[in-house]
Amino acid sequence: MNAEPLPTEPARVSTEPARVSTEPAHVSTEPAPAEPVRFDTKIAVLLREDLEPWQRLNVTAFLVSGIGPSVPEVVGEPYADADGVGYLPMFRQPVLVFQGTKETLTAAHARVLSRALPRAVFTSDLFSTGNDRDNRAAVRAVPTAELDLVGLAVYGPRNAVDKVLKGARMHP
Repeated sequence: MNAEPLPTEPARVSTEPARVSTEPAHVSTEPAPAEPVRFDTKIAVLLREDLEPWQRLNVTAFLVSGIGPSVPEVVGEPYADADGVGYLPMFRQPVLVFQGTKETLTAAHARVLSRALPRAVFTSDLFSTGNDRDNRAAVRAVPTAELDLVGLAVYGPRNAVDKVLKGARMHP
């Protein structure tokens, strides 16, 4: 076996700083897939299926307005755009909207009461009132079992809310 001769000149050492690339070998413009956020709680609205479209929107807006102040942990941080203009905070999780018959709503109301979950109600009487004082008086005037419910909002552990909404279907 022939050995190669050893070099007679010393190795040259560069005095220039090494150039290190800061770019990854393969740069992707696609965002990395984010893990879906799964909440252990649920905010849900159940609407009576015979409501007019404007009533559905009105009832939903009124019902969810009761959850934020009563359950402050469901409200996220305030928003701001790239110019620094601020916006109000919103729920940190989706609000799921369901619909069902009058009987479905009555059963869901009984279940939410038995589970003592945070809830808001909207009765048919509230369509004829025009302010918060009259709204509260209209609900107060009717015994629980006789409320003519057209909407119910509920917040709580996901599985408990699912049990409350048994028989309801997602709003189209």
